[in-house]
Amino acid sequence: MSKQDPKSNQTHVLSVDVEDYFQVEAFAGLVDRKGWDKWPSRVVANTYRVLDLFDRHNAKGTFFFVGWVAERFPHLVREVQSRGHELACHSYWHRTVYSLTPDEFRNDTRQAKQAIENATGVAVNGYRAPSWSITKSCLWALDILAEEGFTYDSSIYPIHHDLYGVPGAQRFPYTHACANELTLREFPPATLRFLGTNFPAAGGGYLRIFPSAFTELAFRTFEKSGEQVVVYLHPWELDPEQPRIRGPLKSRVRHYTNLKHMHNKLDTVLSRRKFQPFKDVLAEGAAATIAQLSSGHASDVVIDEHISEPIHTIAHRAEGGR
Repeated sequence: MSKQDPKSNQTHVLSVDVEDYFQVEAFAGLVDRKGWDKWPSRVVANTYRVLDLFDRHNAKGTFFFVGWVAERFPHLVREVQSRGHELACHSYWHRTVYSLTPDEFRNDTRQAKQAIENATGVAVNGYRAPSWSITKSCLWALDILAEEGFTYDSSIYPIHHDLYGVPGAQRFPYTHACANELTLREFPPATLRFLGTNFPAAGGGYLRIFPSAFTELAFRTFEKSGEQVVVYLHPWELDPEQPRIRGPLKSRVRHYTNLKHMHNKLDTVLSRRKFQPFKDVLAEGAAATIAQLSSGHASDVVIDEHISEPIHTIAHRAEGGR
């Protein structure tokens, strides 16, 4: 499919993790969170770059705000909401979930949710963990999210990685059965499966660094099976002039590679496909269920397209099989 071809009929999911360049986990050991105010912030200008690019393609998405950013730049939260995008939560201090106690996680999440909601008065229903850090060691976080009123999560990356991942988890949207008879819808980021292994695709550094042909393969593979690709990015990825932080080589490679090409890569992706926020996916699913019930075919209603084993069981089995 060339850039001039009409857009695919399949609608995918677009998401942005709104954080500043100095708040990333890659440099957490070098940048003290207590000193974030001392760094020259670029998140407002970079988020406007993202918004303008989305506007050019009439693409709508979900913006997962770091609470620290939302509290200091409430006008940015309002701007995102005014342009028709969904607001969601990306923690307050951008700390990995597996480094926190349950009480610390709950307090951080509450603080972030309040900061985002205070900016617009719009309820926040979605969560994404910093660095995809809900792993097998802290699956209790899903119960807390459900208890705090969240209806969906996008934190479980079904891959092997040195910093995150739940190998063996479902690759497509599914529903967690949480404590207290609550549920939480999960939206995994896109992966391609080769030789029994999941490979990440179409998001963040994987969109920025991997060849465009690999990204296109991911979209076409998902579309053949009627699935939606969950795309994600960060505003700092469209900022090749950002200040350089002298971190470990691996961190610098992950963070800085191909920043100058990200705008064009994202522009191409947006020109070829249609996108929507998570809230629209949930609304469409609810509407389909209601329509089936109204038609009198209650026995045909599919409550969950992907019924999976409990995530705790999957993680345990994957760990034992390594």
